[in-house]
Amino acid sequence: MSAFTDAEVSYLKSQPLGRLATAGPDGQPHVVPVSFRYNSKEDAIEIGGHSGFAKRKKYRDVVQNPRVAFVVDDLRSVNPWAARGIEIRGKAEVLATGGTELGPGFDPEMFRIRPTRIISWGQFDGYDALYCSVRGLNADGSMFRDVPRMALSRILASANQAAGSRTVLCSG
Repeated sequence: MSAFTDAEVSYLKSQPLGRLATAGPDGQPHVVPVSFRYNSKEDAIEIGGHSGFAKRKKYRDVVQNPRVAFVVDDLRSVNPWAARGIEIRGKAEVLATGGTELGPGFDPEMFRIRPTRIISWGQFDGYDALYCSVRGLNADGSMFRDVPRMALSRILASANQAAGSRTVLCSG
C-alpha cells in the first residue's frame, strides 16, 4: 500500500518542479528548486541533477544529514486564490547510481526520499471539495492517518475559512 493517496500520486506525476529543503552542518536551512519523479515501485520521490550533482550543497547537506523536506505546490487560480500542494518530510537515501534514468543529461547520483510525514492541501483533480490530509510514520514503518486533535483543528479552521461555502474534506 502506498503512503500517498491516488490524488496525491496523480498530482505529483503532473508537476515538473518541487523545492527541496536541507540543513547544513551549522543547522542553516537551504531550499532549492529541483526536478523530481515519483517512483511507484519504491513509493518514493527521486531527485537528481546535472553537471556535478554530487558537488552541490544540497548533496553535501544530505550526506551529512539525511532529514529533508520536499514541497510540490502550484496555484490552480489566483482569482479566487486556490493553492494546492504536498509537503513530504523524510530521510533521503543517497544513491551512487540510478540518476541517469531520471532524464537526459542527469548525473548518476541521486536521492530517494521515503516519506515519514505527508501533508497535502488544496483542490486536486477529480475532487470537488478542498482536500487536506496529514499522515505520519509509525515505529514499524507503516503510515498512520491520525493527527493530533489540536493540529487538525487548526488545519480545518484555516481550510474552512478559505473555502467559504465549499466543503472541506480532511482525512487524518
